[in-house]
Amino acid sequence: MAQAAGSLWPAGRALAWRLSGKPAPRLPLQSRAGFTGAAGGPGPTAITRKVSRRLLGTAAVALGGAMGLYYTARWHLRAQDLHAERPAAELSLSDRLQLTLYQYKTCPFCSKVRAFLDFHALPYQVVEVNPVRRGEIKFSSYRKVPILLAQEGESLQQLNDSSVIISALKTYLVSGQPLEVIITYYPPMKAMNDQGKEVTEFCNKYWLMLDEKEAQRMYGGKEARTEEMKWRQWADDWLVHLISPNVYRTPAEALASFDYIVQEGKFGAVEGAVAKYLGAAAMFLISKRLKSRHHLQDDVREDLYEAANKWVAAVGKHRPFMGGQKPNLADLAVYGVLRVMEGLEAFDDLMRHSHIQPWYLRVEKAIAEAP
Repeated sequence: MAQAAGSLWPAGRALAWRLSGKPAPRLPLQSRAGFTGAAGGPGPTAITRKVSRRLLGTAAVALGGAMGLYYTARWHLRAQDLHAERPAAELSLSDRLQLTLYQYKTCPFCSKVRAFLDFHALPYQVVEVNPVRRGEIKFSSYRKVPILLAQEGESLQQLNDSSVIISALKTYLVSGQPLEVIITYYPPMKAMNDQGKEVTEFCNKYWLMLDEKEAQRMYGGKEARTEEMKWRQWADDWLVHLISPNVYRTPAEALASFDYIVQEGKFGAVEGAVAKYLGAAAMFLISKRLKSRHHLQDDVREDLYEAANKWVAAVGKHRPFMGGQKPNLADLAVYGVLRVMEGLEAFDDLMRHSHIQPWYLRVEKAIAEAP
């Protein structure tokens, strides 16, 4: 039951293990890119001192800059030969990918990936994972979602972590580099977070591995690239942590949230009944601890409204999206995180009491109209 409660909106995951009376499992190191991605990289086991997730994320972006230059330079030297090897008939890279997304529908990280895939008109199959048994992902030593399996010709790659998935696929679409090469650009770093839990992060997960011409064509300048990376990280480091305290803010909201989770998720009849009532009670209590951990205001709605208005201010009045005339990866990330609250009281309050609704509806329309 505690596993079910913690798996649906991510902020409650670590605490949910305590409800079960079991120690939190160690994150396994996996042989593919992702949240516990490819083994190897620049000394992932050498980092043992305690660091906060936010500092680690900042360090990852900074290190990503240096590594990104190395990897894109390496790719630039090979690009002409690899492009020459491709048949002229291969006009659409997206047509060469067969994608399967393993997810919880109500998970904001999974929602981010779906927003990206839908906007880029990438066909994919969805496998809804049972949040208690998780039998659908028994093939994987990595036990979180999203997991994306990408078949490219004879090559099958597993990608974990929403931001790695998005960066790797966007790099693939823009540059045409083989996906099996791209995933090596996102090696893991392991560390202890400020709760004493081992975590795995990735040096380059907000970077697109593009050469100079490709980056110029996509962004038009360094400022746009930096801005996109900054706000993608903000969505992961701050915005996502406002979801659980808001959707579980009161006992009534917690019960309504779990009623929605049970309807949309993959539960058995007994599991659904248990999840709805015991899960709602557990997550209501956990949300109070999350409120304290993230130093939120007494009324957590105010933090949600402030975050939304901060985002709208960053987009500005003179462009419809942060990406200009179309959503960029930051637009899709923020939209994906907020979308999981649709149908709940927290979402309705957000639309009424912040300035985000016009932007939100524009992104929704842009995704719906994707070719």
